[in-house]
Parts: sequence; structure tokens; C-alpha cells
Amino acid sequence: MRRVAFVTLVVARRPPGILGGMSSTSARLLNLLSLLQAPRDWPGSELAARLEVSPRTIRRDVERLRDLGYPVRATMGGEGGYRLVAGTAMPPLLLDDEEAVAIAVGLRTVARHPVAGIDQASVRAMAKLQQVLPSRLRHRVGALNAATEAPPPFSGPDIDPEILTVIAGAAAGHERLRFAYEAGDGTASRRLVEPYRLVTVGRRWYLVAFDNDRGDWRIFRVDRVSEPRPTGVRVPPKTPPAEDAAAFVTARLYSTAPTYRAVATLHASAEWVAARLGEAAGELEPIDADTCRLSGQSDTLEWLAFRLVTLGCEFKVHEPPELVDHLREMAARTLRAV
Repeated sequence: MRRVAFVTLVVARRPPGILGGMSSTSARLLNLLSLLQAPRDWPGSELAARLEVSPRTIRRDVERLRDLGYPVRATMGGEGGYRLVAGTAMPPLLLDDEEAVAIAVGLRTVARHPVAGIDQASVRAMAKLQQVLPSRLRHRVGALNAATEAPPPFSGPDIDPEILTVIAGAAAGHERLRFAYEAGDGTASRRLVEPYRLVTVGRRWYLVAFDNDRGDWRIFRVDRVSEPRPTGVRVPPKTPPAEDAAAFVTARLYSTAPTYRAVATLHASAEWVAARLGEAAGELEPIDADTCRLSGQSDTLEWLAFRLVTLGCEFKVHEPPELVDHLREMAARTLRAV
């Protein structure tokens, strides 16, 4: 079962912790929890002064938080006090305006330049945060993103995080979505879909969705999507085309794209090559202590050549012949340049 972290946004115009006259016990507990999330020890007398209650009330409230499962540690002495420490579950996270804006902007940056392993999680978190942000904070986030410009990603097209947010929200709510789409050949169309998953493959975002007009599952490149509009129509989720959406997208892409399989002898140990290439190592077969055979595939000759040339060891390509020709052209251009 996936653990769920609850996030509560404190959007008061004054900092959390200065909400004098707390009459509600639950509100006071939230305010106390907000203070304890600061990385410091809080003397009971200071907490009592902040919340305008007695030290005895602070002790009772700390016990209430402990009963709810929050690990509040108490230390004695002149430097002691109360502190919230790491536990088995994440407590509600209370944020002020600036913190909420900073997290929203950070998530949008990660979504625009996806990081392996957290790309989809960042979009889900961004969609949830966008849903609960007050309008004034959404305006600040939008203004900040409009006033700044980030360099394009190393490879792959730039993506508007707002489009990702809309798609992710529709997928989470099982809501039909309309959008304009431009195919690879430039053909424009309007689509009505039931979004299922967002997937990143090769620095690109893809949407797996059931196309209502075509009555089948389709894969859409998100950088070709524009004007996404949720319809407000919620439908029961359909049986997905595969248990692993990422594997489904990868298989479809490889089935439609030209694939080159490369075989090369590398004058380096298999362990050394595996450490340099990581997940991109492909199949490595040791020949002896200082030589190995590499087998891998890609949809572009450029990527295969780049991977071999930048590896940092001598090598000999056995196949495909197109890769051999491409390396000869690269070598000729390099010699002319120097």
C-alpha cells in the first residue's frame, strides 16, 4: 500500500504561529504543529507565549499530538524544549505563502525538465498543490513563471507545466478531456479522450488515453497537445491496455520507430563499462579481463555513436554498417575542424 502524506497550506497573510486568541483546540493543535516543524527546540514557555495559553495547556496539547501519532520529543535543561522528530508517517505539512509558492515553482521546474524516478510523482504533486492553492498564490506562481525563462532541456521538447497539470488532474479524477493535437506530419485535430497515465520516455512526456472518437487506446506526445479542457464528465475507469503504462509506451514507440542494434568490442573491462554507462549499458559480455562485447539498440545512429565515442576507451564496431559509416563521417568532420 502506498503511503499518503497529508499537506495543509497555511495561507494567512501573517506567518503561522502568530494567530493569537486561539479558541478552537483543533486550530491550536495545527498551529502548534506548524511551530514544531521548524528545525529547532521550542521551550514550553515560548510556545505558551506564542499561542497565548498556559504552559500546562502546551503540555496537554503535546500529549494530544503524541496520541495522534506525531513524534514530539521533549528535552530537559536550559537548552531543552519540544521538537518534532522523524517518525513512521509524514504529518500534515503546514506552509506559509512564500513556502507554498517556492514548492509550486520547484515542482513546475521538475515537470518541465523531468528527473528520472520522480518525474510522474512531481506532476501528481503539482496537480494536487495547484488544486488547493488560493487564487492569490496561483497568480504569484503564474507571474513568477511568466517573468523567468529557463534554458531548454538537454534533449527533447520543452513542456508547459500547466498542460501537464490539467492532464494529471483529469486523469486522477477520471474526467474526459478535450484538446487540440498536432500529429508528427503536421495534421491538426481535436481529440476527446479519457486520460489514464502520463509517462516519460527519452526526455519526452507521453499521455496514455482512451480515444473516444476512435474507440481505442492511443499515445499522445504532450508537447503536441494544446488547449486541454476538462469536460466535467466523469466516467468509470476503463481496463488499461497494460499493467505497466511505461512499458506499454516504450513497446509502442519501438514498434513504430526504426531501431538500430549495435555490436561493438570495447577495450575495457565489463565492470568498468557498466559503471560508466549505468542503465544505458545494454548487454555486456566479458571477453577477458580487459575486453568486453557490447550489444545495444537505439532509434538513432547519433545516440549510438555518441555513447561509444564519449565512453573513453578504444572500440571496434561490428554492426550495423550504418553506424560504421556514421562514425567515419564524424571522424572526417572532427579532423577538418582541427
